[in-house]
Amino acid sequence: MASLVDRHTGFVAALREAGLPVSVAEGLDAVRAMQVIDLLDRDALRAACGATLVKRPAHRPTFDMFFDLWFPPAVGDGVGAGDAPGGRAARTLDADGRPVPPPLDPLVQARRRELAGLLRSGDDPALRQFARTAVGEYGRTPGQQSWFSSGVLGAMSPETLMAGLLAAVLEGRERGGMAERVARRTFRDRISRFEELVGAEVRRRIAEDTGVERTARLSVRPPLERLDFSSARRAELAALRREVYPLARRLATRLAQRQRLGSRGRLDFRRTVRASLASGGVPLTTYHRPRRPHKPELVVLCDASDSVSAFAHFTLLLTFALREQFSKVRAFAFIDATDEITKFFAPGVDVADAMTRLAREADLVWITGRSNYGHAIKVFQDRYADAIGPRTSLLILGDARSNYGELSLPILRDMAGRARHAYWLNPEPRDRWDTGDSAASRYDEIVPMYECRNLAQLAAFVEELA
Repeated sequence: MASLVDRHTGFVAALREAGLPVSVAEGLDAVRAMQVIDLLDRDALRAACGATLVKRPAHRPTFDMFFDLWFPPAVGDGVGAGDAPGGRAARTLDADGRPVPPPLDPLVQARRRELAGLLRSGDDPALRQFARTAVGEYGRTPGQQSWFSSGVLGAMSPETLMAGLLAAVLEGRERGGMAERVARRTFRDRISRFEELVGAEVRRRIAEDTGVERTARLSVRPPLERLDFSSARRAELAALRREVYPLARRLATRLAQRQRLGSRGRLDFRRTVRASLASGGVPLTTYHRPRRPHKPELVVLCDASDSVSAFAHFTLLLTFALREQFSKVRAFAFIDATDEITKFFAPGVDVADAMTRLAREADLVWITGRSNYGHAIKVFQDRYADAIGPRTSLLILGDARSNYGELSLPILRDMAGRARHAYWLNPEPRDRWDTGDSAASRYDEIVPMYECRNLAQLAAFVEELA
């Protein structure tokens, strides 16, 4: 057993490694907080560490997962008499000596009835203890040494208990009304809580077998701002969408500022001549009309090939957000041909639905259906050259991998020259640029290219525009 100091030090180091901003001073604040609480009260310890180490609500799930690994609620089996030797309860066998399938096993059915009772009562401490017992009984399959949540959730099948739970609490009431919706939401939350407890118990047991540090690296996802767009799940895409909107506003502000600073308004001839009378008609000072405030225009050109499909989801998120910040946004997607996809960005449209429509309706494939930046740039120039003008900011999103095809560098140089600003966001790590079929450096010579794999890098790009 490691000392409390060692555990705290490892805990803070793991938080930093996962991307949570925890300073040395905050780590010391947590130590001071431990001096005024009962260390045997695990909930008080969690609250003290959370208050001193967590800065954003989005970081809380990662913090809780690490806390459960470094300060577990139990050591060893921790499940009482339910565990048989080897960490697994006895199972019913048929006449041939084979385990009875869970749906027919009376022991499993008894556990399911117990789980249903706990879900009805909402007793969280009892549900936590039940999760430990269930993992001890069903978390390992014969012949395997590791632990898995799938065996527990497969045996308990908590989602299939919903009908019985609703019937128990809605007896004599009309179905389909407010009472059923509230009950369904309540039981869904409790089932999710049980699944979380099972996952936490599985991670705890794996950590005891293989080490806390290794388990943390394998099981904990990075915080949202450092999560690669390519590995984002559907629920995380929804969270990314909320985070992208303020970044889109800042991006529009930065581009507008650069536009205002780039040139002055038109010459105010009358004021200049009037002022020159004081110097014998020599216009020593010139006056200009104030520039009309307006939102800049934006053209987004996005690689939609399979190699960057997850990044294309982020591109749509960003384009959705930017649409409200610019006077005109035109979006184009390409694989080996280019098509305008602005029409998919109607207010209120879901990003996943937009991607489905794009894949079904957009004309993005010319011959092979593999990335061909050169031909896609040519098609854009032939069909949509009028989209870029002196007030346009051009934003290209893609990995610059053209499958060793043509690059159309002169055409891209002409496009960038006609735009007020041009930028390229590349979802690949910088150390992979110019490897294989990547033409990142050659495109970077024309359009400044930035690595953009997560929200933190997007925020850094926005700040650099200032």
